[in-house]
Amino acid sequence: MIVALRESCHLQIYPPAHAFAVTADVPVPLRERRCGMTIPIAGGVPPRPALQAGDNVKGALFMLAGMFVFSAVDAQAKYLTSHLPALQIVWVRQIGLVLGVLMLIAWHGRTVLQTGFPMLQVGRGVAAALSATFFIFGLNFVALADAVAVTFVAPLVVTMMAALLLGEHVGLHRWAATIIGFLGALIVIRPGMEGFHPGLLLPLMAAILFAVRQVISRHIGSRDRTETTLAYTALTAFLMLSVVQPFIWQPVGSLKVIAIITSMSLMAALGEFLVIRALEIGQAVFVSPLHYTIIIWASLYGYLIFGQFPDIWTWAGSFVIMASGLYVFHRERKRAAMKQVRPDRAR
Repeated sequence: MIVALRESCHLQIYPPAHAFAVTADVPVPLRERRCGMTIPIAGGVPPRPALQAGDNVKGALFMLAGMFVFSAVDAQAKYLTSHLPALQIVWVRQIGLVLGVLMLIAWHGRTVLQTGFPMLQVGRGVAAALSATFFIFGLNFVALADAVAVTFVAPLVVTMMAALLLGEHVGLHRWAATIIGFLGALIVIRPGMEGFHPGLLLPLMAAILFAVRQVISRHIGSRDRTETTLAYTALTAFLMLSVVQPFIWQPVGSLKVIAIITSMSLMAALGEFLVIRALEIGQAVFVSPLHYTIIIWASLYGYLIFGQFPDIWTWAGSFVIMASGLYVFHRERKRAAMKQVRPDRAR
């Protein structure tokens, strides 16, 4: 799941179970200069209005509910890995969201698909499909909480990509936090140690691909509406995954498995709605950090359903990654505020 919403000039991006903010430029006319690149705005899609700050407490409740729901979705996906191929699980997980998008198109018409960045929107959908696939493949081999903890590095990867690929200035504080965050990931993964499992590299790849989606979103968030981005991401991922289904499909004979598939698909769509509402009615600086509560639910589901509970290394690494991510988020917000007052001091 990924959703791009706009609060003032900041782009808020949320993944299947993770939420972080990156900055986006203020919209400009049909051609603009961003991060050292000139980007044409095909079709001249008008910029969306800025969102107003809403009820933070209510927004926080929506975010907490969204993280609870998405953790349940991940737990159901992990259970299904013992019954169905990962690619089939990723595909059926998309059904609820795709049905919602089709209803949205039927209600509002084809204007929902009007975009100034068709190729970037499709590319974002491809990254979404690959990210979800790597994550669910990883659930075959590792505990749910361990997989979730590793994916917390996504915003740190965004910071690195923004500096190395987009030419964005990243100061010493954010570089230090990014490096420390990756050290936290190494604590969770533990390469070369007895507790290391190569399956943990799959959620890490999922996090990197999610970061790619975030970087792409820097260019589309200021022009394309939330429902447009959601529609392209859902439809592209679904169609891409549909291509491989005839080759890997396994019949679903158990009523229990059918019930779990149905629940997972509907809850995935519900989670999307809850996170969207959280950002619509609450300030992102208040509700975004609450996404880290997913590690609590992932640990609970993992213990109750699979008999797996995170060890001390996973908790320690998760704490380091979360602290680094929150600090990067704080520096992004502080930098944006300084940029409005003293552009030369925004570092």
